[in-house]
Amino acid sequence: MINEKLNKQWEAIIMKYNCLFKKGQIGKLTLKNRIVMPAMGTSLASSTGEASDRIIKYYEERAKGGCGLIITEITRVDDETGIGTPNQLSVTNTSKIPRLERLARAVHKYDTKIFLQLHHPGRETYSSILNGKQIVAPSPIPCKTIGEVPRELTTKEVEELVKKFVIGAKIAQMAGIDGVELHGAHGYLIGQFLSPLTNKRTDKYGGSFINRMRFITEIILGIRHICGPNFPIITRIDGDEFVEGGITHEEAIKMARYLESIGVDAINVSSGTYESAVTIIEPVSYPEGWKRHLAHKIKENVNIPVIACNNIKTPEMAEKLLEEGDCDFIALGRAQLADPEFAKKAMEGREKEIRPCISCLHCIEQVMNLKAIECAVNPRLGYEGEYDHYEKDGNSRVVAIIGGGPAGMEAARVLAIRGFKVVLFEKRGNLGGSVYLGSIPPCKDKLKALVDNMEYQIKKLGVDIRMNCTPTIEDLKKLNPYAIFIAMGGRAIVPELPGIHRDNVLIATDVLEKKMDIRDKKIVVAGSGMTGLETADYLAEKGNKVDVIEMQKEIGPGVYGSVLYDVTTRLKKFGVGLFTQRQLIGVEAGKVHMLNTYNGKKVTMEADYLVLALGVSPQVNGFVEDIVKNFKNVKIIGDSEKAGKVYDAIQTGFDKAYSLE
Repeated sequence: MINEKLNKQWEAIIMKYNCLFKKGQIGKLTLKNRIVMPAMGTSLASSTGEASDRIIKYYEERAKGGCGLIITEITRVDDETGIGTPNQLSVTNTSKIPRLERLARAVHKYDTKIFLQLHHPGRETYSSILNGKQIVAPSPIPCKTIGEVPRELTTKEVEELVKKFVIGAKIAQMAGIDGVELHGAHGYLIGQFLSPLTNKRTDKYGGSFINRMRFITEIILGIRHICGPNFPIITRIDGDEFVEGGITHEEAIKMARYLESIGVDAINVSSGTYESAVTIIEPVSYPEGWKRHLAHKIKENVNIPVIACNNIKTPEMAEKLLEEGDCDFIALGRAQLADPEFAKKAMEGREKEIRPCISCLHCIEQVMNLKAIECAVNPRLGYEGEYDHYEKDGNSRVVAIIGGGPAGMEAARVLAIRGFKVVLFEKRGNLGGSVYLGSIPPCKDKLKALVDNMEYQIKKLGVDIRMNCTPTIEDLKKLNPYAIFIAMGGRAIVPELPGIHRDNVLIATDVLEKKMDIRDKKIVVAGSGMTGLETADYLAEKGNKVDVIEMQKEIGPGVYGSVLYDVTTRLKKFGVGLFTQRQLIGVEAGKVHMLNTYNGKKVTMEADYLVLALGVSPQVNGFVEDIVKNFKNVKIIGDSEKAGKVYDAIQTGFDKAYSLE
């Protein structure tokens, strides 16, 4: 009876994701399912471009988690002008083969296939990364995002680069890699040759459609000649560059048909360039599947498999796109950064356990700042080797956690896995803390999904959750805790200014927590961090006239560019005013006073309410001090230790719970 019940459950799961877990074919290579991990820069390779232990473990974790095909990060084919990040994989010489062999073997033992993505940044890099050399491109047209004028490659240099791509493919094949992907999207070098916006050449590599395709054609034919007919080649292209004068959707369809005609085994459809970066790695407002039409139309025009990135966060949406014929393989990028077991959990019917990507862009922000990749919701990302074993030594010893925000919940999860008996106190009627509050403004539903996931996990692990409860010292003593974790969050910064304690002065977090239904009022929001901007968005959507003031020279200091663009675009649609170099100096009934720090003049704005979003500071109060005095083993985590982002909260909660002795 038990086996019969399990078989029925398994059959139900298979039926639910029949398309997602069906075997697939690229060329003559068979893949165990339709889940692809697309190329994402990591900066986890060694400084010499070899596959480090760190990057091998990173990819192995995703293979172990059930992914069918892994495509590596941008892999360098040229050491002079082709550096994308300082610590990226490289196939510029045969010395890279031994470590690539280790990478291939680590992935293959889980029946996962691996392709190497061959890449050259062209004009989308910096001379500082190239040791001072001028960046290069098909034509001397600068990328607006980079701001450097590239040198136009000579015809001979282009021919030499063709050879370097071919050599890179052969090195990959010699190392036991299953295939290669040519990166012709996102405005990198191959894409620069393909695009009429960036290719103004008059030699054989520019002008007509065929000439613009010549660079990638010679690379493909060269690889096919050197690596043989059975070595898969896929190309990543933009279904639309989303820049004026660039590759349109119609042009992309034409390119895909041409690439099929010269023997490419699959097309990987993405979109955007650095100048339209929000369409490459989408910020939080973009829904799942928003660009599914790009791959769908290409699939209708070719007979080879189509892989597609569609901002997918859930297995349900992945299945839907396959079922409805939008693509043949689902590219799950950030979803597998957030949870390397995405595929395995979906296949086993454990969807609620999948840690969701929240589209915060912390991952790409790190890489673009030349740092190693990180994930806001997965503190093990990039550290899989260091954090590969949870010590099961809790022995039911009690650990009290005060605060059910992201830091507290993550600590509770890890401690419960380790076998501690966890008692979590939360003063509110809901878990999530600042993340829950962050889910209230428009377009922030992904944060609520994170809270739901974390709550589900700790409940499943048996954490004793006590809501609407702040324990006293006596309550804690009755538990006789082995350790206490303080995760009470930070407190809002309220400067001592004239009128600051008036009834018309509100705290941004209170506006969100109480879901204040303020309408048709004039409101000034002081502070343009994400809390301030998202509170302004929340209030503007309700029909209020909102202005945001910021004492710094720029709106959103410290906010990643794509995230800032996303939220300010919405604010501008609502007519929200964004004022910089405005220092708050006082408030009275109907008026907010500020100082223009540029010219030193006083400025007054009419306002029914002033909303403070000036940041938070760590909790320093008598209760915390009493805990430290009365208990020996006390850990302070999250904003209670140091104000930060979601990443900082979850990372400190994880680290201190993982290392508790």
